[in-house]
Amino acid sequence: MNLYGVRAIYKFEMARMRRTLMQSVASPVISTSLYFVVFGSAIGSRMGDIDNISYGAYIIPGLVMLSLLMQSISNASFGIYMPKFSGTIYEVLSAPVSYVEVVLGYVGAAATKSVILGIIILITAKLFVDYDVLHPFWMFAFLVLTAITFSLFGFIIGIWADGFEKLQIVPLMIVTPLVFLGGTFYSIDMLPEVWQTISLFNPVVYLISGFRWAFYGVSDVHVGISVGMTLLFLTACMVAVWWIFKTGYRLRS
Repeated sequence: MNLYGVRAIYKFEMARMRRTLMQSVASPVISTSLYFVVFGSAIGSRMGDIDNISYGAYIIPGLVMLSLLMQSISNASFGIYMPKFSGTIYEVLSAPVSYVEVVLGYVGAAATKSVILGIIILITAKLFVDYDVLHPFWMFAFLVLTAITFSLFGFIIGIWADGFEKLQIVPLMIVTPLVFLGGTFYSIDMLPEVWQTISLFNPVVYLISGFRWAFYGVSDVHVGISVGMTLLFLTACMVAVWWIFKTGYRLRS
């Protein structure tokens, strides 16, 4: 394991975050804070409790997950796309670092940035809504596991994309609707039975449900199933990354 190579890629990507604090940190924190103001304080004060949890507190896990997924994908996809765009990817591929080390550097940095952002948003949420975390360890574990999984997914998107437009297609056209329809603002138990069944095909339901369980001990889906589905998606992303480096898909051409 060439730890020097991993550290070089990791430090380079983390330095990019420091250079773009307004875009990387301030922008998602401010946009999520607006959700807390509108749905948590304004509308939430007029809404009834869900599972004996105030509405403002109930939506916190979903909003954190929304920012976490979007930023994980964005950080990782942009991180690997820029070397492709500028042509420096060939220097990375010819350097004495293995494919595993390249992935560790890029995905590790993207996941770290997303976890930091998630923690900042949780701290910011305290300014608007009072909440407690019932299982802090599992909350942090879900945070890290989700960040790693979707950073890998973003890494795949960054390799697949051949233009800046494609970097935004999956996050905006697929991930965002899935998050909003995945129980961010409601419990799927509130839906008619047929829509409850359809919602179970939404993978984000399991992420938000497991994350909410870590906060309040309530969930729409058993926490074991949530962990299992997340690990399944993580495995699928790892297999896809292995195939990309094995075949050189969109890396050597």
